[in-house]
Amino acid sequence: MSQKNTAAIFEKLIPVLGNRWVYHSIFWLIVVVLFSLFEMSVMDISFINALSNNAVRLIILGMAVYYNVYYLVPNYLARKRFFPYMGMLLLLTLIITPIESFLLFVKSHDEPEIQAGILRELNLAFIPNFLLLGISTVVKITTDWYKNMREKQEIETETMQSELRFLKSQINPHFLFNTLNSLYALTLKKDEKAPEIVLKLSEMMRYMLYECNERQVLLSKEVNYIHNYLDLEKLRQGGKMSINFTVEGNIHNQMIAPLMFIPFVENCFKHGVGHHIEKGYVNIILKVDENKLDLHVENSKSESMPRQRHARSGGIGLVNVRRRLDLLYPKRYELDIEDNPNSYVVNLKIQLEP
Repeated sequence: MSQKNTAAIFEKLIPVLGNRWVYHSIFWLIVVVLFSLFEMSVMDISFINALSNNAVRLIILGMAVYYNVYYLVPNYLARKRFFPYMGMLLLLTLIITPIESFLLFVKSHDEPEIQAGILRELNLAFIPNFLLLGISTVVKITTDWYKNMREKQEIETETMQSELRFLKSQINPHFLFNTLNSLYALTLKKDEKAPEIVLKLSEMMRYMLYECNERQVLLSKEVNYIHNYLDLEKLRQGGKMSINFTVEGNIHNQMIAPLMFIPFVENCFKHGVGHHIEKGYVNIILKVDENKLDLHVENSKSESMPRQRHARSGGIGLVNVRRRLDLLYPKRYELDIEDNPNSYVVNLKIQLEP
């Protein structure tokens, strides 16, 4: 079982750990009851008398327990000084046992039978006192572990969210610059396609601004976003290249991290068209089978383009999307990229959440 799962179970079993006064009160209530039952069996007294005795004992035990958890544990046990710690714990027990017995003896000055029981108990009191200090050590270690685990999880979550926000922010400006440049070129030509591009861009901006802030979006909306992106590229390219996008399976009830696929799609148009490519192409196939998603992206590429140069261009986008996959779908995805002489192929498989 992982530490995170253990912490989650621990949090459910002991929800009061966030309130120090509550669990301290519960701890001492249990101690008083157990010690009272112990005294009843040893001294042959009533439960009420035993509770009265332990009210006095509680003062000494409380001082010893808090000295242990707030001084001995941090300064000895936490620093792995195990043998000195055990020696100090034994010494502390040897000190408090006769003191508490003396206080009980004085309290019972007019009850000779109880005083006799206290003297008989003195030899036996060492063991429960030592056990109590040991239990307080276990409680201290456990609560410290729980607190540290919670803090670690909060830091990891905040770090991951910050990194995801940064990575996603790298996508939007890159896309906007490309589209606005295309729109600017069309307006210079007074092309009739310019208004249609503005409408498509408006719909995409609405999606990016108002829906992509969520951790997940409907896969159908992400697919619609890709359709709009490809429509913009078709208008911009003007028939220079073949662009195909096929969707198979039920995409309406599945969720996906927003803007996860767009870096692969953008990459196609960096290398799928150019002076050295007579008839470029972009083929995208997205398949969904229950909770399994397969994305195949392939684009043409000029043989004269060096593989090393091709790998560098657009590298930031691909590095970012791989990092996002690591954060959002750890051990639940496979990404394979083939840089062939005439084509560039991306195969991505993701195990979606049920």
